[in-house]
Amino acid sequence: MDREFLIDLFADFGPVAIRKMFSGYGISADGINFALSLRAGLFFRADEMTIPDYEAEGSKPFQYATRAKTVLVNSYWELPARLFDDSEELAQWARAALAAAQRGKVKKRPKAKKAVKKPANKPAKKVTKPAKAAKKAGKKSPARKRATRRA
Repeated sequence: MDREFLIDLFADFGPVAIRKMFSGYGISADGINFALSLRAGLFFRADEMTIPDYEAEGSKPFQYATRAKTVLVNSYWELPARLFDDSEELAQWARAALAAAQRGKVKKRPKAKKAVKKPANKPAKKVTKPAKAAKKAGKKSPARKRATRRA
């Protein structure tokens, strides 16, 4: 599918951003990716609420093959072929896919990082490298001693 076809396909849905992604395009609205257009077809974002609709249509989840195995991506499902001819219903499915992507984004919010506490009232110690410390003292560093012993 080319870019112009995708723009026309989503006309009833509303404005979408279409960006190059993998071997096709990523389609997003409101900054959230909700569809993938790849060589294998058009895939919409799905979750536990929308997967039964795809199953009822006989759709399958996105999958790709690696050298070792076939990977099943259960979060993107193939759009039923009949929807390419019904732009109004396609827009409804696209809205459901965007909602699924928004729900997925809420679930995956990163946990707040704990701040590293610095010890209070303790001066920072100066760390010197053993070789520099030994050089200042007029001695060979332990690493240099080992090197001269081997030679």
